[in-house]
Order: sequence, then structure tokens, then C-alpha cells
Amino acid sequence: MSIWKSPLSVEILDALNAGTVSETLGVEFLEVGPDFLRARVPVDRRTRQPYGILHGGVSVVLAETLGSCGATYSCTPGHRAVGLDINANHLRATAEGHVTGTSRPVHLGRTTQVWQIDLHNDAGELTCVSRITVAILAPR
Repeated sequence: MSIWKSPLSVEILDALNAGTVSETLGVEFLEVGPDFLRARVPVDRRTRQPYGILHGGVSVVLAETLGSCGATYSCTPGHRAVGLDINANHLRATAEGHVTGTSRPVHLGRTTQVWQIDLHNDAGELTCVSRITVAILAPR
């Protein structure tokens, strides 16, 4: 059973993120599942830090993008999801290829949601674990 309360597709997510930091960094949405979203970011000149590995902030951008999009489309239509807190544990450096993130809800409440985002490199190794808490706001 799907958790999405509004129509959702890769194309809708691409349009939502056009002109944002996610697009600038090359985030590519890959899949919308019944209870998860998947996207990836390239490890390239835009996303590396001076030591040649993926910048930790880019991992957080990918995680926040996935968690916020998940919250937005799983809350009541007309409501808004806004970030309250995000954390990330960087577990393994990545110097090339892509990092792919998958977000799944931990808690879908009426006023708050918590999402877990796991990032993996192209070899399938876990590179970062992130969790975002969002507030669900009623229409203005």
C-alpha cells in the first residue's frame, strides 16, 4: 500500500527541484516506490571537497531533498513539510561514481514526520546514514 497522498513520480520530483541546489549539484531522481524515494548525486567537480572525495554537505543535501520530498507527498494535501532537524553520520568516503540515497519513513504523524535516508556508493557500500525530522504545517 502506498503512503503517498498526492500523485507522485520521478517527473514530478524533477520539476519540483528544478532551479534548486539539488539540480545544481546534479541530483537525479531514480525511483518512487510505495513507501520510499530514491535519488543519486554524481561525485564530480561540483560535489567534491578539496581532498577529492564527496563533500559531506552534498550528502546532507541529498538526504534532506529525499526526506523533505517524502514528507511533502505523504502529508495531507495542502499541508507543508518544513525541516526541524537533520543529522548525518558519514561512514565511508567516496571519490568517484555516484552516491545513491533511499528515504523511508520512520514516523508519519499528524504534526511531525521522521525519515531515514541511507546513502550507498556504486559498490553498494553504506556511505552515510541520515535522519530528518519535519514539521507538518496546516495550510495558511
